[in-house]
Formats: sequence, C-alpha cells, structure tokens
Amino acid sequence: MNTFLDYLTVLAVAALLLAPALYGALGDHRTDRQLRTAAGRRPQHRRNLREGFGRTRAESRPAAPRLAVRHAPGR
Repeated sequence: MNTFLDYLTVLAVAALLLAPALYGALGDHRTDRQLRTAAGRRPQHRRNLREGFGRTRAESRPAAPRLAVRHAPGR
C-alpha cells in the first residue's frame, strides 16, 4: 500500500509541475491556429502585393498629376 501511495504522490507532483507548461503550450497552439485562419481569409491582399512588384513605372503612376504645395517659411 505504501508503494501505491508513493507512486500516486510522484504522479501528483509531476502533474502539478507539468500543468502550467501544458496550459501554455495549448495557448500557443490556439494562437497559431487563429493566425493561420486569419491569414487564409485575406487572399486578395496577398495577390495585390505579388502583382504590385511586377508593374512598370508608367502603370504605377496615378492618372492625375500631383501638385507640390510649398509654404513660405515662418507662416
């Protein structure tokens, strides 16, 4: 009977020591799963980034010219 209680005590102490580590590992797994799910919901964003690198300079210019506005110093 003492041997059984010794084994039970060792298992209880091991469970108390491992519980926080297992809880943290499960939390990390849940966060990774949420990040993978969120990344899968935005394929449009990734496609636009890939297409943007292949554009020429003329294609990336806006249709209307931009105006530079300069302000006088001290005003």
